[in-house]
Amino acid sequence: MRLRALLETDALGLRLLGGQGELDRTVRGVMTTDLRDPSRYLSGGELVLTGLAWRRDASDSEPFVRILAGAGVAGLAAGEAELGDIPADLVEACDRHRLPLFAVHETVAFATITEHVVRQVSGERAGDLAAVVDRHRRLMTSGPAGGGPEVVLDLLTSDLDLRAWVLSPTGRQIAGAGAPLPGPLGATLAGHHLAATRTGRRGPHRAAVAGTTYSLFPIRNTGRGAVPAARDVRESVLSDWLLAVEADASDWPAARLDLLQGVTQLIAVERDRRDAARTVRRRLAQEVLELVQAGAAPAEIAARLRVAAPVLLPGLGVTPQWQVVVARVDWTATDAPGPAGVPGDIAGGPVAQALLEEILVDPAAGGPDSADRIAVAHTGEEAIALVPLPAVPAPLPETVDGPTDNADHTGSTGTPAASAAPKAGDAPGTGRAPEPGAAPGTGRTPGTDRAPAAAQDPALHADALLAAVRDPLSAGLADDGRLTLGVSAAVHSAEGLRGALEEARHARRVAAARPGRVCAAGHHELASHVLLLPFVPDDVRRAFTARLLDPLRDYDRRHRAELIETLEAFLDCDGSWTRCAARLHLHVNTLRYRVGRIEQLTGRDLSRLEDKLDFFLALRMS
Repeated sequence: MRLRALLETDALGLRLLGGQGELDRTVRGVMTTDLRDPSRYLSGGELVLTGLAWRRDASDSEPFVRILAGAGVAGLAAGEAELGDIPADLVEACDRHRLPLFAVHETVAFATITEHVVRQVSGERAGDLAAVVDRHRRLMTSGPAGGGPEVVLDLLTSDLDLRAWVLSPTGRQIAGAGAPLPGPLGATLAGHHLAATRTGRRGPHRAAVAGTTYSLFPIRNTGRGAVPAARDVRESVLSDWLLAVEADASDWPAARLDLLQGVTQLIAVERDRRDAARTVRRRLAQEVLELVQAGAAPAEIAARLRVAAPVLLPGLGVTPQWQVVVARVDWTATDAPGPAGVPGDIAGGPVAQALLEEILVDPAAGGPDSADRIAVAHTGEEAIALVPLPAVPAPLPETVDGPTDNADHTGSTGTPAASAAPKAGDAPGTGRAPEPGAAPGTGRTPGTDRAPAAAQDPALHADALLAAVRDPLSAGLADDGRLTLGVSAAVHSAEGLRGALEEARHARRVAAARPGRVCAAGHHELASHVLLLPFVPDDVRRAFTARLLDPLRDYDRRHRAELIETLEAFLDCDGSWTRCAARLHLHVNTLRYRVGRIEQLTGRDLSRLEDKLDFFLALRMS
């Protein structure tokens, strides 16, 4: 409401003493005070009522008015019961600070003004927003999607002065009005929400973080056409969105709580629409998974991948690499009977599927559409993600291989020719390019002490996937749930997908052997000595071999570089450059170029005993 409306209400007994030009200011609340400095209780937009008990002499008016003006109050109403006429020094101070000043007749109680303002402000805002919400509900349930959650959140801010954000179960911001919510704060709020939901308490849940109170509303579609409610909260707790409102809803009237529930319904309908759009990607992942598990021919799997690639990576001009991620959510059985009389069983596959779709989104990526390139299927209790990675284009042959076997390798002075010098981008002092496979943003390969990578590696790494979501998910899993996750190495062809799947599954089993509610393991943790253990599946051995040797075989097919033959000879000669060069009838510089290319393509270092052993095993098992 406007200040002008208060002045026009005769029952309030207000008389304007100054600020005629400011009467269109909006009144958002009312506060009664006789403190000399009430700033800590002001948030802006209030009509301040005062009995002037704070005023001892004329010098007190200026600082009091300056504080009110600085806090952004709408106006000041001073009672005449204590001093009779309003002091001239107060009128002058309000005039200097352009603060509207009213005199309140001694027969009018401040409670009367307060009740009138509260009734008008709350009634008008709630009525206006309720009408808007109802209109949007009809639009969103009977026609195409509207403007998304942001539209409703903007209405909350403009009409009810409520800052609000839609968060995923891990705390990632999906939508918000105004400034974005800091990532750690979002994760903290999500953790509060998940923990409260697991206790069975109904929302909204109250959370106080760094001195600010938030109310957390679950977002679920309970209207017509909604998915039936889960019989056990654990079936949905790790996949539901939430609405975080910067306010304490514990003392809100029922009408306002109902209004916020309507807002969550709007957002839930929009989420259902977006979830439906994932159906195509899920179906693609399911089809590829079924082909891989059925042992289909690589050509058939490759054909299906060619269909999937444009959907998951639109506009990509080259065939991507693929990684497989396997996740499983396990719950401790309860005594509650489940379907078909199975005690306490919860279908883990769909839970893990929804959760893996969220985990695979970059935590820094906002918006509900950031998961558009993630395809997750589920089989039994597992969720399996097929993650495309943009392929790194191979270097041109003439910039890589160096001299050919019959080339003249020396200049006129007998020194190596210029072609034998390190190439641009080679690691300083090594004579070879930095290896691929470095962790994103680190420039280093996980678990090693090797040269920095020349370019950022797009591959997924197990620990990094869970770094930002571990705390909120642990709260949702509580004392009876576990999430374990395994990540394969990247594969370059359909032939490697079955091995990658088994590799990811085995890595997940490694994670399951560790303590903790949320655990992950990657392919790099399946060291060569593990492969010697009898319980390791054959497919994992094949995956290990393919990871080391497939890049070399592919390179040999394209460039006839004989890298596999060179590797075998180099190992047979115990790493002796002279003997190996003689055996292969190569100049030693050519041999060095080939070995450098092997190291660059595989991310290994043939001066290290561990890497020599891995290559030896891979060649013997191939």
